[in-house]
Amino acid sequence: MADETPTIESQEQLAELLEGRTDDEINEFVGALGVDTVLGQIFSVMAERFQPDKAGGQSAVIQWDISAPGGTHSYAVTVNDGTCTVAPGAGESPRVTLGLALADFLRFIAGKLDGMQAFMSGKLKLSGDMMFAQQMQQWFAR
Repeated sequence: MADETPTIESQEQLAELLEGRTDDEINEFVGALGVDTVLGQIFSVMAERFQPDKAGGQSAVIQWDISAPGGTHSYAVTVNDGTCTVAPGAGESPRVTLGLALADFLRFIAGKLDGMQAFMSGKLKLSGDMMFAQQMQQWFAR
C-alpha cells in the first residue's frame, strides 16, 4: 500500500491546504496526519530554505512553541556557522521564543498571517529579542 500522507513542500501548497478552513478543521486535518509529522515536515523545509548569506554570520537558537489540541510542541531552530539545524524539543538558551496556536502557526508559515498583526492581536506570543525576531524572518527563502 502506498503512503498516502501528503507532504508539504512549498508555502503555496500549505496555503492551498489551509484555504477556507476554520481552526477546528485545520486542527482535525493535522491531527489525522499527525501533528509531529506535519510539524517535522515544515521545520525540515525551513532548515532547507535557510540562506546563510542573509544571516550575516549570526548564531542563535530560535524556539517555536506550537499549541495543538494534544499539548504544546516545541522545536529549536539553531543557526550557527552558516548552518541551520532543527530539533524537536525546547532549545537551550533561545535568543527568541515564538508561540502560536497550531492553525495560526500554519497560516503564518503559509504567508496567510502577518507576524506583526499576529503579535499585535495576541496570536503570536514573543519573548526574548524582538528586533532579532524581525530580522531572522529574512534568513529563510519563501
